[in-house]
Amino acid sequence: MASIAQAIRMALHKAETQLGVEDIFGEDVGPPLGGVFTCTQGLTKSWNTPLDERGIIGMAIGLAMAGQKPVAEIQFCDYIFNTIDLLKLAGNTCWSSHGQFPLQMVIMSPVGTGIHGSIYHSHSFESMATHIPGLKVVLPSNPLDTYGLLISAVKDPNPVLFLYPKALIRVQGSEKIPGEPLDPKELSSRIDAPIENRKSWSPDWPMLEEHEVEIGKASLLRKGSSLTVISYARTLPLCVQAADQLKTQGHSIEVIDLRTLIPWDESLVYKSVQKTGRVLIVNEDTEVTNFGEHLLRKINEHCFYFLQTPPKLLAGVNTPGIGLAWTLEQSQVPQLQSIQEHMKNLCELSA
Repeated sequence: MASIAQAIRMALHKAETQLGVEDIFGEDVGPPLGGVFTCTQGLTKSWNTPLDERGIIGMAIGLAMAGQKPVAEIQFCDYIFNTIDLLKLAGNTCWSSHGQFPLQMVIMSPVGTGIHGSIYHSHSFESMATHIPGLKVVLPSNPLDTYGLLISAVKDPNPVLFLYPKALIRVQGSEKIPGEPLDPKELSSRIDAPIENRKSWSPDWPMLEEHEVEIGKASLLRKGSSLTVISYARTLPLCVQAADQLKTQGHSIEVIDLRTLIPWDESLVYKSVQKTGRVLIVNEDTEVTNFGEHLLRKINEHCFYFLQTPPKLLAGVNTPGIGLAWTLEQSQVPQLQSIQEHMKNLCELSA
């Protein structure tokens, strides 16, 4: 099974060979490294930029205004905050130009905790990103969705912020990308550059079948009747694990992987909450002005008379950063135990 890093790499290979992408760029994105997480190894259209996030976003905007389809990477989302005004410009250009410049561009960046990155490499950015009108915001939790959503992002005429969870970049998926080799070792031998010989290495790309995931469509991973759990990115697999464990105790929990935040799948969410009458939203961004709060407001507006208990948000604590010590990080963002406890409490809360 491919990892998220391999899924990104294969999607970008298709983008540069079949979808008209001529420029894939960012800090260390080009050879020989191919990205700090190896997400751009072996690509022919990739190149390195200076350590200048504003220059990267500005270059992407300029190329898109000229009719190109650039894919730019901000090495860690922790470094994207000094580009907010440019992201806002990217989001409003189509609207302010009355459709003359739709800005077909993708900005990739890894987000979240799980790599012991402390205050400089553990931020979440998705909630802030959703405050920028005009940007589509994507945040998958597994390799298959990563591949399909990235293909859709490249094809989309709007600027797309394609985020992916740092903690899951090396985790193999449970579903194969259509056309990838059956043996994960074979896939690795074909598209993972050897550490000792990256300069002369070239990949042997598999012939992948067509696969796209529509932006704005969530995924129903577990069906249930007593509680709806909505999550994405790093916390999503933990929610599935917690739901499976609680099933043995008689709790029927529905788990939704949101996959994209802007736009988000209102229809699936409302249908689920109206069925279960209880909802828990889980993510690791800080709790104040968290995107989950927006979901709670919309759920209250559309599902209020179906709710049996107050809807809940389980998010990261409101601190300026994440502690370096593993014990601190574990206490600052949702983990399996806290997720399971919140699920269990909601299921057993009297209506």
